[in-house]
Amino acid sequence: MIQRRVALKQMAIAAGSLIALPAWANGWTSALAQPVKPFLSSGHVALLTAIADTFIPASDTPGATALGVPAFIQRMLEDCYEAPVQEAVKSGLAAVETLAGATYGKPFATGDATQRQAVLTQLEKADEPARRDFVSLIKNLTIQGYTTSEYVMTKHLNYVMAPGHYYGCVAAPLAGK
Repeated sequence: MIQRRVALKQMAIAAGSLIALPAWANGWTSALAQPVKPFLSSGHVALLTAIADTFIPASDTPGATALGVPAFIQRMLEDCYEAPVQEAVKSGLAAVETLAGATYGKPFATGDATQRQAVLTQLEKADEPARRDFVSLIKNLTIQGYTTSEYVMTKHLNYVMAPGHYYGCVAAPLAGK
């Protein structure tokens, strides 16, 4: 049996937390959601952005970069993949830069669309499974990030957050005899 003092104390704590919750939640920003130490350097993030933009470039619709797909990929890699996969991604990014430099004599991001596609195609058809897996992973994450973006979901897939709106008070026709 709960004593009155304990019950009053629990209700006061619950009421206080409900009052403080909106103020606490309004303080959230995207900067606070960033990891303390991201596993990708700024150079890697720029390269990842160029790769995502190569897979889904901007046209009459926004491209992968405009919809924040590189940030999605980075977040997925940080939160959903183990350290060996993260290291394989770093290794794959280094391989992209190495191949672009060896083939075209310039960094991947400065190449035109045809050159960037050729570099990714070469890695996709490489003999090393790690290179093929890297391209496949980044391509799949790019597609997932793009197709689940708010723009694509609302403008092209007609996603509605709460479908089947209920109209409670609608005039009905009178039934004839």
